[in-house]
Amino acid sequence: MKYLKKLSDYATVGGLGALLVTGLAGCQDNIPKEEPKAQEKTKEAAFVIIEETAVGKYKIKEEFPAEETRIILKKLDGTEKVLTKEEMDALIKKEAAKIDDGTSNLTKDNTQNPEVANQGMSLGETILASAAGAMLGAWIGSKLFGNQNFQNNRKAGYKSPSTYSKSNKSFGSKSSGSSSSKAKSGFFGSKSSTASSSSTRNGG
Repeated sequence: MKYLKKLSDYATVGGLGALLVTGLAGCQDNIPKEEPKAQEKTKEAAFVIIEETAVGKYKIKEEFPAEETRIILKKLDGTEKVLTKEEMDALIKKEAAKIDDGTSNLTKDNTQNPEVANQGMSLGETILASAAGAMLGAWIGSKLFGNQNFQNNRKAGYKSPSTYSKSNKSFGSKSSGSSSSKAKSGFFGSKSSTASSSSTRNGG
């Protein structure tokens, strides 16, 4: 199973991360092969590990497709925390307000701001930059879809270029089959394009 072979990649995640990765991988084994719709669920969620790189600054360390969206936060002091749905929703709601008033690093031109590239962004910004943002923040996708600054800042939200590349390959290829070619922005683009294509059909 392709998810199982990733277990070795996350051996250094720590207690919570390793336990949840094992649990999610185990769920894959329990999915009957004759039920493709159940397997399809694995393409619609993300397991994300976000690491605090400086006080109040975060970057995406790893992420991969999963059956259920989970976010593990690794803090500077070495502790780990699983974010609850309420915590994630609150962070995204707060970030949506910042996007509206133009103070979010996600939509700013940060080419001359080395702090974003080197240390990262706020936790809410980092969540929305991750693949999980497509699920948790789909309702604000129209504000980000097609925004070039957002695309550039997404890359800066990952701890390494290889992590960003692996994520794009994992999530982009899975969403490309059900969305238009405009979904090159990745998982987030796929989600927002689904809504736009629906409105296009309804509007003629």
